[in-house]
Amino acid sequence: MNKPCEPQTVSPWSSAEDGHRALRDALGAFATGVTVVSALDPDGRAVGLTVNSFNTVSLDPPLILWSLSLASPNLAAFRAANHFAVNVLAAGQQEIAERFARRSSDKFAGIDWREGLGGAPLLPGCCAVLECRNELQHGGGDHLVFIGRVERFGRGNAEPLLFHGGRYRFLRG
Repeated sequence: MNKPCEPQTVSPWSSAEDGHRALRDALGAFATGVTVVSALDPDGRAVGLTVNSFNTVSLDPPLILWSLSLASPNLAAFRAANHFAVNVLAAGQQEIAERFARRSSDKFAGIDWREGLGGAPLLPGCCAVLECRNELQHGGGDHLVFIGRVERFGRGNAEPLLFHGGRYRFLRG
């Protein structure tokens, strides 16, 4: 029989740098999927970034959320976009996750993406994609929370790419 989860240490919240690292480590115990959120900026250029802060809000109406750092160079583009796409990465797409996590002038170079609602880039080979209207934005500390209304979606058969403990992971059957 498995023992219940007991924290090894209990730390009060601290705004000190070591408090941030300890909190990140604790949050890293929660396994997440990996997505690339994409949109068009006001000049019609494709923008995208790797996000694991994606979550469901509601089925009726169909709403999802994700968050973006207020320090992100992509913040203005996503604030202005009418639509964005959440590309749920498949297990074989770790290179895509790493590419979109880095700062680069053209993350889409060499990727045969197609245009979704509002021009939002849809990446090939994903295990799911959600095309969303940029419905609400809400400040939350050092991030902006985006709530999107799902207007169109699709699902494939691939296994998802996961992130846990600071590393990419894969499901095992």
